[in-house]
Amino acid sequence: MQPHICLITGSTLGGAEYVAEHIESRLQQQGFSTELHHGPALNDVVNEKLWLVVTSTHGAGELPDNLKPLFEALDASDNDLSHLRFAVIGLGNSDYDTFCFAVDKVEQSLLAKSAVKITDALRIDVLTESDQEQCAEDWLPNFTHNI
Repeated sequence: MQPHICLITGSTLGGAEYVAEHIESRLQQQGFSTELHHGPALNDVVNEKLWLVVTSTHGAGELPDNLKPLFEALDASDNDLSHLRFAVIGLGNSDYDTFCFAVDKVEQSLLAKSAVKITDALRIDVLTESDQEQCAEDWLPNFTHNI
């Protein structure tokens, strides 16, 4: 039986949501059970065993407004997430020196709570990558082969 995958998105303009929805459909085609959350509360996802976080970077390297409350709550909690395995897909603009900083913030928060990163993050440059959904799909085996 395939593991259940919790997809969590953080998006300002919708790009990360589109990528997450595309990835979710591909995972389901491969027989995975999935649940997609757009900016969930910590209690909605804290007991999940496997997260795939898809996020854009907002402003000066910040998490999008719909994802910030989740990670603020996580950072303020005393939760031990050693049961959690995760990976991150980030969308960003390489014109900014804070390119994909949200990926770093997500990874740092989760690693600080003892979660286990199962593969290197995908950092999609929206300036040079016209098909972000295909880019994420091409990366997906890095995630699925490690779960």
